[in-house]
Amino acid sequence: MIQIFLKGGPVMWPLLVTSLLALTVVFERLFFTVREALRRDPEAVAGIFAQVQQGHPEEARAIGKRSRDYVARVLTYALEHSEVSFSNALLQSANQELQRFNRGISILDTIVTLAPLLGLFGTVTGMIHAFGLLGAAELGAPTAITGGIAEALIATAFGLLIAMVSLLPFNFLNTQLERARAEIETSAAKLELLLLRSGVDSKP
Repeated sequence: MIQIFLKGGPVMWPLLVTSLLALTVVFERLFFTVREALRRDPEAVAGIFAQVQQGHPEEARAIGKRSRDYVARVLTYALEHSEVSFSNALLQSANQELQRFNRGISILDTIVTLAPLLGLFGTVTGMIHAFGLLGAAELGAPTAITGGIAEALIATAFGLLIAMVSLLPFNFLNTQLERARAEIETSAAKLELLLLRSGVDSKP
């Protein structure tokens, strides 16, 4: 494997850095996803809705403070910071949570695009070098030229492999982000509707 890597040319080193960066982001994001899944607390969210519906915003805030569920945090933050506009407080708290889910996705997006380009660049430079040796007496045999082209294609193969492996977690993380966005938006709209129906002042 090391010999194949070295035959790919100098561009294999930035490809190696790219692959290590992708692995780091993927493992960190998977850990984050599992941790947030374990912190989910639907009962706390339901309790917030129930207390607001009964006209007890203070109790709703107390329930939210005890929970580590990201939806409960959004609702609690909105209830605690609604001095000017409850809708703006909801939007701000939702954006804070979604930024946590969005972290690292742009890096994977860049890697999915960059890795094949780096591989193609390595192949092009390798083929230029191989054909440049075509006139050399010691490398004039066709097998030497085809061998040089085969080595040049190693970079493209590695670049495509990195992109394909990164694409799966990239799509998974995007799905998790959209799911979190949908849950937050649904819960925020429900809380706002309950406050309007109950006629309760959401200010602490």
